[in-house]
Amino acid sequence: MKGKSDYDLVFIGNYTKDTIVSGAGTRVVDGGGFNYGAHVASMMGLKTAAVTRLCREDQRVVDALERLGVDVFPTYTPHSTTLRLYYPTSNVDDRTISVACTAGAFSPDQVEHLHARAFLVSASFRGEVGLEVIQELRKKGSLLAADVQGFLRIPAPDGRLVCDGWPERQPILSSLDILKTDAVEAELLTGLSNIEDAAREMAAWGPKEIVLTHRDGVLVLADGRIHKAPFRHSKLVGRSGRGDTCMASYVAKRLSASPEIATTWAAAVTSLKMEAEGPIKRSVAEAEALILSPYST
Repeated sequence: MKGKSDYDLVFIGNYTKDTIVSGAGTRVVDGGGFNYGAHVASMMGLKTAAVTRLCREDQRVVDALERLGVDVFPTYTPHSTTLRLYYPTSNVDDRTISVACTAGAFSPDQVEHLHARAFLVSASFRGEVGLEVIQELRKKGSLLAADVQGFLRIPAPDGRLVCDGWPERQPILSSLDILKTDAVEAELLTGLSNIEDAAREMAAWGPKEIVLTHRDGVLVLADGRIHKAPFRHSKLVGRSGRGDTCMASYVAKRLSASPEIATTWAAAVTSLKMEAEGPIKRSVAEAEALILSPYST
């Protein structure tokens, strides 16, 4: 029997096989918030686990994480979640996502045996992680974080992911310590276009901290204070996974640092990730060097 501190950080979410279409062409990338996030935590030297669902033909994703030292708890399903992400313009926040098939939903028994300092739920759309899983995680007394996209988005009849209400908003938000959103989702949820105002509105619903990404950087609301840091990528190649990487790096850093420090760290790590497709392959030293350079000016 393992003890309470088995892991620093546990990620929960389906693997996604992503076809990315933009002005740069079409490519297929191994995605999923758990995948982007586990790479970040591993890079930072944290004891990391990932709980995911995927088809056996995509076993390479599990193998790659295990080579990094991540403990992976997979459930194999007939199909992996398969997404198409279309970026019609140079505005990286303007995108259309559609789903062809899904690896299905998580159940409380997939997480009940795990113990960690923090859990991060990184689902792609509503139905992957339900309220009963959130409640199971909340019982553990650990830091609990989640990305709002996993509750706000649903597949439309044509397969496109759209935002359509949120019936379980209050019980889920009241269970979370940290909520991740982007500028588009924040405005849909609150009706407010000003991201600071939107963050304060969402914090009033329950989460202690709000992490909000936008095209220029990251904004965090914690303890009533706003913290901001810009993205500083030298080139933009890997937009997909931006939010997953930002949230993972913020939560991972919050285990040992203040919200202000974690905000700058998250912006730096995310900047490096966006310079290449797929999960981050950079180092802590590179992130620290980026912070000491442009962030100090």
